[in-house]
Amino acid sequence: MASEIIVNVTLDEVRVGLLEGGQLVEFYVERKKDASLVGNIYKGKVVKILPGMQSAFIDIGLEKAAFLYVDDIKADVEDFTEFLENGDDPIALTSQPYEEDVPHSLSQRFATASLSQDGEPARVLYRGGFQSRRPDRSDITINELIQEGQDVLVQVSKDPIGTKGARGTSYITIPGRYLVLMPTIDHIGISRRIVKAEERQRLRGIVDEIKPKGYGLIVRTASENEDKEELSKDMEFLQLIWENILKKKEKVCAPAMLYSDLDLIYRCVRDLLNNEVERLVIDSKDEFEHIQDFVKHFFPKLYNKIELYDRRETIFDYFGIELDIYKGLDRRVWLKSGGYIVIDQTEAMTVIDVNTGKYVGKEDLEDTILKTNLEAVKEIAYQIRLRNLGGIIIIDFIDMEITENREKLYCAFVETMKKDRAKNTIFNVSEIGLIQMTRKRIRESLGRTLCETCPMCEGKGFVKSTKTVSYEIFRRLKRIPLHKGAKVTITAHPLVAEYLSDEQRHGLEEFEVTNDIILIVKADSKLVRENFDISII
Repeated sequence: MASEIIVNVTLDEVRVGLLEGGQLVEFYVERKKDASLVGNIYKGKVVKILPGMQSAFIDIGLEKAAFLYVDDIKADVEDFTEFLENGDDPIALTSQPYEEDVPHSLSQRFATASLSQDGEPARVLYRGGFQSRRPDRSDITINELIQEGQDVLVQVSKDPIGTKGARGTSYITIPGRYLVLMPTIDHIGISRRIVKAEERQRLRGIVDEIKPKGYGLIVRTASENEDKEELSKDMEFLQLIWENILKKKEKVCAPAMLYSDLDLIYRCVRDLLNNEVERLVIDSKDEFEHIQDFVKHFFPKLYNKIELYDRRETIFDYFGIELDIYKGLDRRVWLKSGGYIVIDQTEAMTVIDVNTGKYVGKEDLEDTILKTNLEAVKEIAYQIRLRNLGGIIIIDFIDMEITENREKLYCAFVETMKKDRAKNTIFNVSEIGLIQMTRKRIRESLGRTLCETCPMCEGKGFVKSTKTVSYEIFRRLKRIPLHKGAKVTITAHPLVAEYLSDEQRHGLEEFEVTNDIILIVKADSKLVRENFDISII
């Protein structure tokens, strides 16, 4: 399927859309004030150890301390597989500006960011403030690994999300175009997307020769059919970057950032632009010229894929991306058959519900349900990827009685989710028609990136009805001590004020007579529906 990368550049924001068959499947946005921290490397200080949670808080110079779990310090390479399993998935495409002490030439700026790759078990080494080798004991506690006040080297693996601080890891990964350098892992891994046994063997032989002793390397999919010279160049500047990080570590006091990642545009060029992408189209002439230089220097074979957009119509409107983005924010998504899915994102998980809607089918009920579920599978997989939904995801498919149909549904969903580069685990259909899955969450979802909590409902997703608010006003009036002849003014939202003056007019008159007071109702459009004010003169 033809792929295109569309880049929209404005003064303070960069937006990137990955299209497949003309449809938006991935969306990234970077704002100068909200840049991602993933991939950044810090010299931090242990400020608190929580033995009960086998974790620690690390001060890395941010508003909230980073969270470091014991397995992010002592795990064997089997636990490192989240970095190795899924080919070439960039776990984030936004980052902080580059540090001045890190080499700034084009070649030296090229390799950064944490990626997911494929690999095999190996020995784990610890450098940069932790142990010199992995402990053999599997039950070792965090108190035996680090102490409060200790300086440690950590890389951000997850951005702060909601009320949580950033998540850190001691396993440093520095990716380039062809390779990923792992300074704390003595290991060689090859992307599973390279399927030919002969090519895998050839690449392993090259990497065996160029890999520094005690370090690890992952061979990226882009390395396929590349020669030793290209891989060696990649290896050399990756090692140079790591050496500069270690030098700066010795010069600065914690907390301090030692290394930050490329900006969104260059990361997209590095991680998304490949032979399968037809073109990269960008609407900024300056960035277009910079990208041309970048591509010409590193992978000239892709030079002709870079295009400048110079039409009057905005680039995202021209390619239909704006509409896809707004659809990705809707709670309800309609299916072509007339059925629909409802997506609700909560603090703990995302719940997706499938409904037949207007679709009544042509045969029996089981067939109607199966067709709706199978159609929903494709849309759900697409929405998960587009919205970047992560963590626990529960999908409530319409329940089917036939076991064979449940198995068909599960297999279809697993097959469709293979297109997703993010690591995911899918469990079989439960007895009540649920599919449970987890998806690696590195950055905020599309909704939480582009939206904020509604001031009307405060995140509940609904507001009190006009009737409910009017009855609350009556109850409040009854609780207030009122003297005879008092002048009481009720200020409420226009809809509530109208309801009181019309539907509840008799109730207000009765309350006036009973308490010998004067009631005045005023409308204030600045108030939200649930808020009102009662003043007494």
